[in-house]
Amino acid sequence: MTQEIGGFAALELHPNIVAAVVATGYEEPSAIQQQSIPIILAGHDMIGQAQTGTGKTAAFALPILNRIDPSKREPQALILAPTRELALQVATAFETYAKQMPGVTVVAVYGGAPMGPQLKAIRNGAQIVVATPGRLCDHLRRDEKVLNTVNHLVLDEADEMLKLGFMDDLEVIFKALPETRQTVLFSATLPQSIRAIAERHLKDPKHVKIQSKTQTVTAIEQAHLMVHADQKTSAVLSLLEVEDFDALIMFVRTKQATLDLASALDAKGYKAAALNGDIAQNQRERVIDSLKDGRLDIVVATDVAARGLDVPRITHVFNVDMPYDPESYVHRIGRTGRAGREGRALLLVTPRERRMLQVIERVTGQKVAEVRLPDAQAVLDARIKKLTNSLSPLVADAEATHGDLLDRLTADIGCTPRALAAALLRKATNGQALNLAAIEKERPLVPNSAPRGDRPDRGERPDRGDRERRAPMPLGEGRARCRTALGARDGIAAKNLLGAILNEGGLAREAIGRIQVRDSFSLVELPEDGLDKLLTKLKDTRVAGKQLKLRRYRED
Repeated sequence: MTQEIGGFAALELHPNIVAAVVATGYEEPSAIQQQSIPIILAGHDMIGQAQTGTGKTAAFALPILNRIDPSKREPQALILAPTRELALQVATAFETYAKQMPGVTVVAVYGGAPMGPQLKAIRNGAQIVVATPGRLCDHLRRDEKVLNTVNHLVLDEADEMLKLGFMDDLEVIFKALPETRQTVLFSATLPQSIRAIAERHLKDPKHVKIQSKTQTVTAIEQAHLMVHADQKTSAVLSLLEVEDFDALIMFVRTKQATLDLASALDAKGYKAAALNGDIAQNQRERVIDSLKDGRLDIVVATDVAARGLDVPRITHVFNVDMPYDPESYVHRIGRTGRAGREGRALLLVTPRERRMLQVIERVTGQKVAEVRLPDAQAVLDARIKKLTNSLSPLVADAEATHGDLLDRLTADIGCTPRALAAALLRKATNGQALNLAAIEKERPLVPNSAPRGDRPDRGERPDRGDRERRAPMPLGEGRARCRTALGARDGIAAKNLLGAILNEGGLAREAIGRIQVRDSFSLVELPEDGLDKLLTKLKDTRVAGKQLKLRRYRED
């Protein structure tokens, strides 16, 4: 640990910032960080040419945090990002690195979210503003002096901003900033348009260029699963039912998450334990020893707590939370596939994390295939197989040792041996669902997974009016689209509608198609066959305390 702190401390960063960086799992500064941090700390303008995945966010976030004055409740640094997703990612990174800096606050400013709270956070003194250009210009139209106190500007992925047509917005923002500011520009490429911006708005900039290294992890089978953030635990439990693992490590971002997930696994009968920075060294050693000798099968860990963990029997790695950068991903999945053994790595991806998945694929030079949650039949087969394996060794001499007891119990209860066996099975499985209909209701809701090229994951989100007006997506064969007046403003999520229809309509999960929740209404795809009868059955159904009132949607 001392050596790792020394690596960042040598860059003359504040000890609190260094401690926060080490806590995220960084072991030493990357090339872009080693070269950029001293330049930015010295107050120079800079042009950095580096790909996403080289650690460039920390390369500008750490020195800027070092220069922030927490006692001044006013915007001091502005980071511009081309998309909502990147803005949120950068804001999260700043919050992480500023955890031990009392008084420093960060606000993310992007389209598709209410403007009032964003502007209020800026006026209340957030020192770090991470924004997309279009939304920031909207704020400037309301308050042209909102950026008057900014003295550090970063353009992250400048080439992407120009591709998305933000040149005019950038010029408006430049004019609203003090001329005495420090300006740092990062771009994967430096076309003439970027060079022109640098000539006009940067003062004698220093140049840093980093070639990204492709990291290969070919020995490990990799896959990803799209999942809603609040469905991760359910998804993990579903995957564990069908994955044939020996030992497994799960990675999450926070200490509390290690405890919560380990507790959920333990409640389901798995031999699991948490491993985080609060766990004493002697307890950590006991956990690792237990994993090695089979007393434990699953460890839920943070990146830092798993450092140095080398257990040959680990066959699987679950990235329950997305890593902060591709390097962390490579380090995580490297915990499996050791000593010539096969390894499998699964990555849970929420809709807003699709972009980071693409970065990971680019940096590793490998496609991370998409998988789906196991269907009800696969889960049922796995449960019956597990039950069969547990009972098989007991059958050999069971009749000889317990035959008389069986006769007495069936006589006392007044039942057949078959009925008694069924009752004992129910007790042995502790109420676990062992039929398709019941298992269907357990399955978590996952996001629709359109081909990656068809996903609108670039640019800023449309405003509410655009979302309300956009055309419904194409219908699946044999389905009809139905509408309810309940929407996001009523606190409704797709999982609420799905659960209500499954419970009240008596349908299988596969019978329900795409569910689209909008602000003031929602659309649900249901089977055309028998639709009128189904809608009658759902007539009195309530969701979140409100009547569903599902009706056939007429598309004119």
